[in-house]
Amino acid sequence: MSECSVLERILERIDKACLRSGRSPQEVRLLGATKTVPSEKIKKFYHCGLKLYGENRVQEFVKKYEDLRDLDIEWHFIGRLQSNKVKYILGKVTLIHSLDRESLLEELEKRAGRLGIVQECLVEVNLGGEGTKGGLVPQEVLPFLERVFQCTHVRVNGLMAIPPYSQIPERSRPYFEKLRNLRDSLESALGIKLSELSMGMSSDFEVAIEEGATIVRLGTVLFGERD
Repeated sequence: MSECSVLERILERIDKACLRSGRSPQEVRLLGATKTVPSEKIKKFYHCGLKLYGENRVQEFVKKYEDLRDLDIEWHFIGRLQSNKVKYILGKVTLIHSLDRESLLEELEKRAGRLGIVQECLVEVNLGGEGTKGGLVPQEVLPFLERVFQCTHVRVNGLMAIPPYSQIPERSRPYFEKLRNLRDSLESALGIKLSELSMGMSSDFEVAIEEGATIVRLGTVLFGERD
């Protein structure tokens, strides 16, 4: 199947999930998660109309950013971000999905200040209490956001989460619902707007959309099985 056919089928599935939940397809953005995906393959999907991509690893991102810099791609960083790697991606990524600790916030604030930019981020929330994943536990998010508000070069637009993996999409639903409810309670408590919910991957993105996702991060279902 051609890249354009694959993309078209996924966009149809997104549209149907939006229809089921009374949402407009314009509310949901499809992000191509490009870990291990070669630049040539990304280029093919770009020419089919997919302009938003996310990388997990800084080294891989930097190479692809250079390979594809003649294309009007919107890049996000979606993986665990080490503080000492921040300098390599600032000014190149529109959104960082994985802000989850004070030391990273401080480095982003310092580096973005030097560049004279405001870096937009999502706070990563660890909903399943998994030690192998980054993210703040839900009760840590409000005080962390209060700390972010003291920064002038970092802005938080919403939340991101990766539920415990399951091949059964419905098992992810309670986690997506929990993230949406957390977002709503933070908006009420802080009097702010957190417009983005980055949740849902290849195995469960339709359920995520039904629960309010605004960005779904798709790798395998778009690009095929990874090496």
